[in-house]
Amino acid sequence: MTGDLRRQLILGAAKRCFARHGFAGTTTKSVAAAASISEGLLFKHFPSKSALYAEILAEECEADPALLRLLELEPSTQTLVVLIREMARHFQEVAETPDQQEAQRLRLMLTSHLDDGEFARLIYEKIAGLIGPIFTASLERAVVAGDAVRIGREPLNLFWFAHHTLLMATLTRLPSAPCLSYGKSVDLERQLSEFILRGIGLNETAITTCFDRDLSPGLGQPV
Repeated sequence: MTGDLRRQLILGAAKRCFARHGFAGTTTKSVAAAASISEGLLFKHFPSKSALYAEILAEECEADPALLRLLELEPSTQTLVVLIREMARHFQEVAETPDQQEAQRLRLMLTSHLDDGEFARLIYEKIAGLIGPIFTASLERAVVAGDAVRIGREPLNLFWFAHHTLLMATLTRLPSAPCLSYGKSVDLERQLSEFILRGIGLNETAITTCFDRDLSPGLGQPV
């Protein structure tokens, strides 16, 4: 069996285990048994349970047709606005829709930051590879077009600032009794999006023009 085939076999077994027992209830030993291999062989392909789970999440994300359509958009100011709005919508859906699996993933991210950070590092790496290029290219187009000013020397940092803002706003609303109330949800999505767009350098004219020309219905759930 080739290395790639073995890797897919392990991922398939891991998906079944995680779906049945969750992250905490799944062990690398149980995944190896489900894949009919030794735990040592599993570690040759994936060094930890976190690495396995991060790879599964990345595969799910990469296979999402909506995200693929989003990533295929031509870099532009409009694409930048669409990307931020879709991120805001996705996180808002996580906070408002009772999806235990998605909420568990966010809690796992938070726990990882407070622990060894391995899972969070892996997920950030995957997100950067998927969304980072279109974000930075679109931001550069916006600057060249006069729709934005350049802020700082690391444009990808602006993406992370946007991501972390949305992530934290979502975490405050995950408990059954939210830690914080932001008011009407329809207003919150726009307010968050506009706050982020201003923060990454877009001017008011560009924000208003692109925001009102909403081309994003049905597009992805990038994170």
